[in-house]
Amino acid sequence: MKGTQQRDSARIVDSHTRRGPDEVVVENSLSISVTKPGLDEVPLGVTMRTPGRDRELVFGFLYSEGIIESAQDIEDIELKQDTALVRLADSSDFQPSEHVRNATVTSSCGVCGRSSISGLLHMHGPPLSEEIRVDQGVVRISLDAMNSQQGIFHSTGGSHACARFDSSGQLIHICEDVGRHNAMDKLLGRRFLTDDWPLSNYLVLVSGRASFELVQKALVAGIPMLAAVGAPSSLAVELADSFGMTLVGF
Repeated sequence: MKGTQQRDSARIVDSHTRRGPDEVVVENSLSISVTKPGLDEVPLGVTMRTPGRDRELVFGFLYSEGIIESAQDIEDIELKQDTALVRLADSSDFQPSEHVRNATVTSSCGVCGRSSISGLLHMHGPPLSEEIRVDQGVVRISLDAMNSQQGIFHSTGGSHACARFDSSGQLIHICEDVGRHNAMDKLLGRRFLTDDWPLSNYLVLVSGRASFELVQKALVAGIPMLAAVGAPSSLAVELADSFGMTLVGF
């Protein structure tokens, strides 16, 4: 399966050891750099991700970081095995001092390497829709639907998912990645590339906990309702409450 690799393992069952191959999720680095007319190439940092849909990942990452506001802000993305060079248009309001990371962004942390989160706290997306209504039974149906489509997770137990549903619980799209924030960026990037924006009438469901960075990315994209398999954090609750987002945990 794409996104997985086999590795030798020793499985212990009832005190007996059985050796053989096991499926693990792929985790590789992606170095992202940007340039624009009059600006030399600037490294943004390195993120640890599951290869595949890297173009969507880069689009979603740049948007949720506030580097771009529309697809027209990007002239071209040059993708190689583990690098992405983004050529920004003049319209992009890119400020290196605001966006350059100082460390690797691990698969468990979407804000690692930032010297401050104050910029993220003040990033505003479109107003959140007050029209969407989702029955609690739909949330349960959506959870089952997302779980059934997590192929990498079922093979490895090591990936996260981010999925978009309409108000009736119909699955629209799902992305998997070793990092939960990467899964969200891939989901946002895909909609960005298809010009289906903002995501104002959808429920987005994430595996794992509802962290600050996932709520922040959802707010920037105009997502009015975010549901998580796990628990929310204190800052995630505060951020969602400040903007009127419906946040569902457990």
